Amino acid sequence: MTDHPALLYRDLDEYLSGTTAFVRAAVAAGEPVLAAVPDKNLAALRDALADLGDAVRYVDLTVAGRNPGRILPGVLLPFAAAHPGRRVAVIQEALWPGRGPLEQTACMQHDALVSSVLTGAVLCPFDTGALPATWVRDAYRTHPVLITDGEARANELYSASVRFDVPLPPVPETAATLAFATVDDLAAVRGFTGRVAGRAGLPEFGVEDLVVAINELAENTILHSPAGGVVAIWAEPPVLVCQVDDRGFVADPLAGRIPPSATTEGGRGLLLANQLCDLVRIHTRPGGTSIRLHMELVA
Repeated sequence: MTDHPALLYRDLDEYLSGTTAFVRAAVAAGEPVLAAVPDKNLAALRDALADLGDAVRYVDLTVAGRNPGRILPGVLLPFAAAHPGRRVAVIQEALWPGRGPLEQTACMQHDALVSSVLTGAVLCPFDTGALPATWVRDAYRTHPVLITDGEARANELYSASVRFDVPLPPVPETAATLAFATVDDLAAVRGFTGRVAGRAGLPEFGVEDLVVAINELAENTILHSPAGGVVAIWAEPPVLVCQVDDRGFVADPLAGRIPPSATTEGGRGLLLANQLCDLVRIHTRPGGTSIRLHMELVA
């Protein structure tokens, strides 16, 4: 069972009032505490809780959670695994001013999944003074309790079934594309991805990461979708975008966010893509799946 309230704050005083009260109550109850928030709030929170010493672990989400798809497998689940059998208390601020619209949807998609995998309490702050009003309303849909002005109230707009799996913007007609269908095509997929990404100006280390990610996704397509798929690549400065389309269906909303067991074959392609790329967006429906990767062009 996971308590998953949203803290709606308008300024730093409201932020610190709500977050520090949450942390101090958790520490008093003997619960391990993780504060995973953007750098702007991290320093203020650390200063306000300096007397607690190492009772709180701090993570800068602008780094560790730049891709929202990394937050569960790279931040929250490892923290919970380090404290087996115990309730954990987590502050996670995945959505901050400066995120783009595609990142916002990915944040909400992540937020909708948190309660299904963690045992404890996860407090999610939202800066209502700086975030677009529509984004704040989306946050209502993923949190059963809202905290405003120090008061908690049940949220009638909450939906346990919301997943934010929305169609992606169309692939531009100018995108470079390559169809593939069998394992014999994987070398061509890797070569195509490397050439197009390099010509677009993606740094060398980014080209290497993208080639690995696309190869893994293409392998998944070949394994699960006999009709094969298509890779499309194009630039949307300041990012390079790469999309893999196939006729498969990803039934598990946690795909790419939960590490598969050592005895499970496959299931690592999406997880690796989340680790290597700056943003991963998925839209899946019966008869087709689109996986879109973003890589920053500026080194």
